[in-house]
Amino acid sequence: MRTKVGSLLTAVTLGLLLSGLAVAEERAVSARLDAVIDQSLADKRVVGTVVLVARDGQVIYHRAAGEADREVHTPMREDAIFRFASMSKPLVSAAALALVDQGKLGLEDPVTRWLPDFRPRLADGREAVITVRQLLTHTAGLNYGFLEPEDGPYHRAGVSNGMDAPGLGLEENLRRIASVPLSYEPGTRWGYSVATDVLGAVVARAGGAPLPKVVERLVTRPLGLRDTGFTVKDRKRLATPYADGKPEPVRMGELHVVPWGASSMRFVPGRVFNARSFPSGGGGMVGTAGDFLTFLEAVRTGGAPVLKPATATLMSTGQIGTLEMPGSPGWTFGFGAGVLVDATLAGTPQSVGTWQWGGAYGHYWFVDPKQRLSVVVMTNTAIEGLPGAFPAAIRDAVYAGLAEMDAAQVPTGAPPAR
Repeated sequence: MRTKVGSLLTAVTLGLLLSGLAVAEERAVSARLDAVIDQSLADKRVVGTVVLVARDGQVIYHRAAGEADREVHTPMREDAIFRFASMSKPLVSAAALALVDQGKLGLEDPVTRWLPDFRPRLADGREAVITVRQLLTHTAGLNYGFLEPEDGPYHRAGVSNGMDAPGLGLEENLRRIASVPLSYEPGTRWGYSVATDVLGAVVARAGGAPLPKVVERLVTRPLGLRDTGFTVKDRKRLATPYADGKPEPVRMGELHVVPWGASSMRFVPGRVFNARSFPSGGGGMVGTAGDFLTFLEAVRTGGAPVLKPATATLMSTGQIGTLEMPGSPGWTFGFGAGVLVDATLAGTPQSVGTWQWGGAYGHYWFVDPKQRLSVVVMTNTAIEGLPGAFPAAIRDAVYAGLAEMDAAQVPTGAPPAR
């Protein structure tokens, strides 16, 4: 009896202790994140944001701050709907992998099996074989117009980046992509590109329905993601998009062009309301921070009910071998996201094995499996919310808070375990 009572007391004591540590963890993380968010809003780096942090499947931080619409003073809310931009990519990649799990699609399938007319050629005129795997990993030889000079071939061909050209149909955009010579032999290099838009067309064919229906059937409905899709279900909750500017971000108009290296990125916020616009697998979805966190947690914990465990692991591990990601030292690429292989080289506090990506409308997310951690950072400010100081400060604040918790000592006077 003493053993049982002693065990019970020990369990209660440990439960209280762990509960206290959990509270300390939340406070340590919250204090740092609140300071970063408050300072970024004061500095007018972002207009509004929603930040969610989950550890061990529990949300330890959640906050909506700033404004969803600055001009009419609409406060940001946690269930705000955002234009996802490239946060669409892992969702569409998951749909493709779900079809692989079902035996309806093969990673080594040539794209021409599903899109017979999609036959881009190399610069020397040779036709190249592009596989589903290469579309998933951005090793297909394709490109993005914003990664080329303004007079580059994608610009001349009028290829859409999935966030512009309202009313442009899928078949026409595929024709335009295929009219441009490939940048390299598929499988020999890594290059961020419209590959996920092409993948979306493959998923639609293999799934036997338009891409929005296939993604809903395979990903969003099983996970209960009510606000995530290719159309806006509640316009009142849609965050107004802004772009970087001085002394403060500027409200996007019908067309907004943001400088990007030697080129520029084109945004047409109203595209999402145009039913004739092709469903861009690479950048056409919308949704909430909470929905996206649910998706990330599903993949982190084994993939159910969307993917088999082995397939979920493939999604979050490197898939490009020794190929390098230009401009991203310490990172490789999986199926739909970057994967950390050298934290020192990358200059990040994240654990090796972390996978992450973002969205050009101003979003950033990452999953650190070792720390059992998922973080979603949504803003309505392009592009500060993606590669700017704000998401990096959020990341660093999360790890600083966790480090403080991990360094905490067991309270003095706590009875020893028996």
